[in-house]
Amino acid sequence: MADMKLGIIGCGKISDIYMQNLKKAGGVELVYCADLIPERAREKAALHGIPDGGSVEDLLGRRDIELVLNLTVPKAHAAISEAALRAGKHVYGEKPLAVTYAEGKRLMKLAEEKGLLIGSAPDTSLGGGMQTCLRLLAEGAIGTPVGASAFLMGKGPESWHPAPEFYYEQGGGPLLDMGPYYLTALVALLGPIRRVTGSARISFPERTITSQPKAGTIIEVEVPTHVAGVLEFAAGPVATLTTSFDILGGSSLPRIELYGSKGTLLVPDPNTFGGPVVLRTAAGGEWTEIPIETGVTENGRGLGVLDMAEAIRTGREPRAGGALALHVLEAMEGLLTAAASGTHYIMETACRRPEPLAAPAQ
Repeated sequence: MADMKLGIIGCGKISDIYMQNLKKAGGVELVYCADLIPERAREKAALHGIPDGGSVEDLLGRRDIELVLNLTVPKAHAAISEAALRAGKHVYGEKPLAVTYAEGKRLMKLAEEKGLLIGSAPDTSLGGGMQTCLRLLAEGAIGTPVGASAFLMGKGPESWHPAPEFYYEQGGGPLLDMGPYYLTALVALLGPIRRVTGSARISFPERTITSQPKAGTIIEVEVPTHVAGVLEFAAGPVATLTTSFDILGGSSLPRIELYGSKGTLLVPDPNTFGGPVVLRTAAGGEWTEIPIETGVTENGRGLGVLDMAEAIRTGREPRAGGALALHVLEAMEGLLTAAASGTHYIMETACRRPEPLAAPAQ
């Protein structure tokens, strides 16, 4: 079967790792990259050995491109994905699916009407670390899951990102920027969410960029930068989630802990593909690191794109598909809605837990 021809829209910082990985992978052929600044796209094309680069309009007009990878800034996700769908192309995008639940629903409806697939990062749950956790759950290593705790605690991207303003605009903040990693992992582990509640605040209304080339620039903060939430899952477990860009002195909290009737599982950083995966049983044993025997453990961004290409060819649901991404987006918006209203938010959507990857034959 011929490789699926792929085009990338958005040639910013994140595009390099996607281009590197997808150029080496089978299943897709990266033939074009585009950007609002066409010259930047041509430079990236030359750097990564991509045949051509240029404008978004030129990419969408190419009949040979079946799948578009949308790597634009969050506030442009919905518009670019919609344009690609209307051009008759399947779409996989960086997280979040869109910056509002309403936009996400419109994209899903359009994809269904067009008979196309849409999906979204993160694809870290396809890495070896998370796949090991899913195997342990299926084997009953911690018994029946009863709860979880998840923490993203940091001081914000203005100290390292060359253009961090979008992190503090609508569609940004620690919840919409990093929350997709944590919520996607929790849904993969525990299934769909039934209702959420929480509290949120803007701790520092202005931020000063300290990275180059914009050091000294002041950012006006538009979105909550510290969000604490409670998630009730349809299957019964209750989880807490805290995401923050306001932790200036550092934190020693774990990324994700999963609690069950027979033990506790320490889940690796959901922004990575590897480990460590650590287990302790209720019987009183020691904390034991579990070997990661199969799967990608290095930076594997692009696994979701490859999985979608295979899903398109075979007619199955992609593991990093639109239903999962929309559910996560609704949960994040629901947390902020609940925080503003002082109530619980009842979820409208549900989704299937992504199918684990098949273990290679022994």
